[in-house]
Amino acid sequence: MQTYRDVFAVGEFRTLFAGATAGVAGGTVTMLALSTLVYADTGSPFLAAVAYLAGFLPQALGALVLGGLADRLPPRPLLAGWEAVHACLLVVLALGVLPVWGMLALLMTAGLADSVAAASRNALIADLLPGNGYVLGRSVLNIAAGATQIAGFGGGALLLSLVGPTAAMWAGAGTAAAVALLYRLGLRAREPRATARRSIAGARLLLGDRNLRGLLLVQWAPNGLIVGAEALYVPYAGDSAGVLFVAAAGGMLVGDVVVGRWTTPESRLRLGVPLYVLLAAPYLLFVLRPEVWVAAALVAVASFGFAGHLGTQERYLAALPERMRGQGLGLAGSGMLTGQALAASLTGALAEGVPVPVAMALAGLASLTATACLLRHLRPVTRPAGSPA
Repeated sequence: MQTYRDVFAVGEFRTLFAGATAGVAGGTVTMLALSTLVYADTGSPFLAAVAYLAGFLPQALGALVLGGLADRLPPRPLLAGWEAVHACLLVVLALGVLPVWGMLALLMTAGLADSVAAASRNALIADLLPGNGYVLGRSVLNIAAGATQIAGFGGGALLLSLVGPTAAMWAGAGTAAAVALLYRLGLRAREPRATARRSIAGARLLLGDRNLRGLLLVQWAPNGLIVGAEALYVPYAGDSAGVLFVAAAGGMLVGDVVVGRWTTPESRLRLGVPLYVLLAAPYLLFVLRPEVWVAAALVAVASFGFAGHLGTQERYLAALPERMRGQGLGLAGSGMLTGQALAASLTGALAEGVPVPVAMALAGLASLTATACLLRHLRPVTRPAGSPA
């Protein structure tokens, strides 16, 4: 069985790991800064939240309309070029020359393109780390992303207090430029994975296959609905919300390590249903309004269940035609981000009419219902990879 040492022995994966980790740190700081700038300009909590989520909302659309580019363009110029363009966009935002609507429009446009870059990066990881290596690679990236987000929220808040949101935006632009240089120097030239194919036609093929469609829904629905509960940590715990955020990140990190490192493809298949149930069931107890430390324990246990997506991603990758690997992985990842953003918005709206603990419990119930509806895809009948369901 491969180990994390084997994964990091691949030089190009180290480059992708460093770039992705720096990108998460820079993105976290940038989102905090943008949300702060919009709130200062408008005084609207809703617009501040939209600014924070704006880059995520259009990603599924980007994957559907533009996702085929991830297979038709060579990965090195695509990844390095997009980070350079991203740095330029952040410079425009930092200059403060756009009205609020223009900033939001620019963020959403960037989200469309970011879905293509993410698809290309995920497909390249699959090329570099075949077999069990892909699960280990995704696991270590998830671990790093969670840890970096924790550091990014803390460091970003400190940076904003010391230098203000505009300077933080310039720091984000500098980070994106550094990642662009890293990708240009650290990745080798490759040919495109596929010849010309219309993105819409590729998406139609992916969504038209019942097996692939079900695996996509498994990646989008249960996880996304639980993120809706996570979006209510601040109204639930107030000044102690940081305890819940840290507990959620910690549980997810432990789950990714345990499931990613010490399980086999067969055991990950058996663990799929229990992990997706674990992801949601603890949130049902929030209807009892537990104290913060009890709530943190429940959140940590639930977040361990996020590791269920490792087995789902592994089976989804095996079912994808190789020529569509970039678009397929991009659609999965971008759809998940869009679903999470929508779930957070809907759960927040629900909490306007019902108590916050009840809204969190309902999000858990909705996730469990989605898992029940998708059981046939979590426990599929054995068939050759890629064959129709």
